[in-house]
Amino acid sequence: MRIVFMGTPKFAVPPLEALLRSDNSVVGVVTQPDRPKGRGQVLGASPVKLVCQREGLPILQPVKMKDPAFLEPLRAWRPDLIAVAAFGRILPKVILDMPSSGCLNVHASLLPKYRGAGPIQWALINGERETGITTMLMDEGMDTGAILLQEPVAIQPEDTAGSLADRLAEVGGRLLIETIRRLKDDTIVPRPQDHAQATLAPLLKKEDGLIDWKLAAVEIGNRVRGLSPWPGAYTYAGDDRWIIWRVGLAGRPPSTAIPGTIIEARKEVILVATGNGLLAITELQPVNSRRMGVAQYLAGHPLAPGLVLGTRHKAQGLSVEDSAQ
Repeated sequence: MRIVFMGTPKFAVPPLEALLRSDNSVVGVVTQPDRPKGRGQVLGASPVKLVCQREGLPILQPVKMKDPAFLEPLRAWRPDLIAVAAFGRILPKVILDMPSSGCLNVHASLLPKYRGAGPIQWALINGERETGITTMLMDEGMDTGAILLQEPVAIQPEDTAGSLADRLAEVGGRLLIETIRRLKDDTIVPRPQDHAQATLAPLLKKEDGLIDWKLAAVEIGNRVRGLSPWPGAYTYAGDDRWIIWRVGLAGRPPSTAIPGTIIEARKEVILVATGNGLLAITELQPVNSRRMGVAQYLAGHPLAPGLVLGTRHKAQGLSVEDSAQ
């Protein structure tokens, strides 16, 4: 098969590399334009583009998906199939209709659950114990096309969005190749989704990382895992801003203190009252600093019990902003 691959982030690399190892012909790759990265905001290539440069693959990086300057060379590649994994853009009908065998998507959930751009993060935030990979035929909806194959993947207690994405990406590469093989052999029957069972997983924003200490400790723990590595779960400690990277549940009776109150700060843990239960912070990152264990942080920043996290004093010192609201 003559295949065009579309993908952008790290998640899309294993499916692309699986295609390159297969007996199919990857005639070209479409990835998003280079984006500013880091403090210097220097333009950087996507992980998929870096693979293309290494392998000498033709690349297109459209700004607009209906631009004739993009559609004409895409059509010239004469794809039998377009394979998509975390491309990050909606494909218009003119592209969906282009390949003779259609467009196939590798999606990181067991559809129809978690349609959208953040399926891995939201599965963790919602405390799911299982997710998976779905390959599907694409239509004009958001992850609404007919299901081809699915493979469940267990969510481990210590998983973050980053670690889970790595495992799912490897499964995605394998399932993509199996799906293409079975499409060629005509041994796969597309199965319509049950739209009544659909749930959404919208794209996360930076402000979604703000911790609401009124939630239960287990819910906050799930958010910390689901928001790692991006956008990061964060809170305020006085005038300081912390990104919280690793937490656990404290095996102690719940506190009656205001949610967000530091109950204890010693050795390698900061115990914080929540809406239900105590949360144990074990790794954090102060603003303009690096990630560190709590023991290292406390060595230079002693904390007294009673400080309420989530409350930021404004620079003028005239008012207090409850950033958990």
